[in-house]
Amino acid sequence: MKKNRYISIISMGVIMGIFSVLLVYLGNPKNMGFCIACFVRDIAGSLGMHNATAVQYMRPEVVGLVLGAFVMSLIGKEFKPTGGSSPFIRFILGCFVTVGALMFLGCPLRMVLRLGGGDVNAVFGLIGFSLGIGAGIFALNKGFSLKRSYNQSYTEGSLFGIVNIMLLVMILFIPQIFIASEKGPGSMHAPMWISLIAGLVLGAMAQKTRLCMVGGIRDAFLFKDFYLLSGFAAIFVSSFIGNIITNNFHLSMADQPVAHTNILWNILGMALVGFASVLLGGCPMRQLILAGSGNSDSAVTVMGLLVGGALSHTLNLASSPAGPTLNGKIAVIIGLIFCFAITFANIQKQKN
Repeated sequence: MKKNRYISIISMGVIMGIFSVLLVYLGNPKNMGFCIACFVRDIAGSLGMHNATAVQYMRPEVVGLVLGAFVMSLIGKEFKPTGGSSPFIRFILGCFVTVGALMFLGCPLRMVLRLGGGDVNAVFGLIGFSLGIGAGIFALNKGFSLKRSYNQSYTEGSLFGIVNIMLLVMILFIPQIFIASEKGPGSMHAPMWISLIAGLVLGAMAQKTRLCMVGGIRDAFLFKDFYLLSGFAAIFVSSFIGNIITNNFHLSMADQPVAHTNILWNILGMALVGFASVLLGGCPMRQLILAGSGNSDSAVTVMGLLVGGALSHTLNLASSPAGPTLNGKIAVIIGLIFCFAITFANIQKQKN
């Protein structure tokens, strides 16, 4: 049974790595076959939530992820409408996850894909990410909790999936309704059908395997359980091999696609992502999968990710290949302080 579990998640990791390399080969930005933070930011732009013309595109991969999880949870009778666990805190934490990710220029998934493409900067991102998860583990060990969630109606649990069905219909039949970049990363994308199929397949598989980078490192530290982490190891290996085959592997720090070389802020940006994600109970991809499976707390978190992506460009928080901005540095520090403050407040409540 345990062997079968590992086969399932490693298979998913291999398929995700292959899809990521294929999407880049067919048009997605290099080292960005899949990046939840970047793609959610692009979606925010496509909806007119920010005016950064280089990063506006309704990414079918994200819609596919949600719908794949939605359908699979219904088929597997795992659709569970729940919510009500500190929703506004989750919204703010979601905003800060995107702020940290766009400081580094990638979510945990893209961090692994950047490693698979030879981007040495991602090593420092991984260090920061692990440190942030370590801080989150400390909080959990001290009794941190965002309190329990409650059973909700199927209408409430289904709304996020329904919204994504509506987005899919618009993508298929009235794509002109969305703003689309004419240059920059937002103009670089694989054919819509390939992107959508990749999202659907990976969303369904992620729902069944519970793949989560944050959960993987957390479980390895706390329980010596490497099940979730093995999936990301498979993503790294398959993307590494795929990048070599497609001539997209370049081992260096400088001149990597959509990346910067500031070691300190790569570390701190991903530390914020790791810390906030542990407090939320999952990485950005996991939040999308849970939202598609009926969890309205995760749906609120995804809305936070979306608003965080919009604010990152409206307020000049996001990094660029030239490096981080002053506004972005301030925002990351505020985010880390917020995570510590929320941790302290909740632990104090449990002591009383």
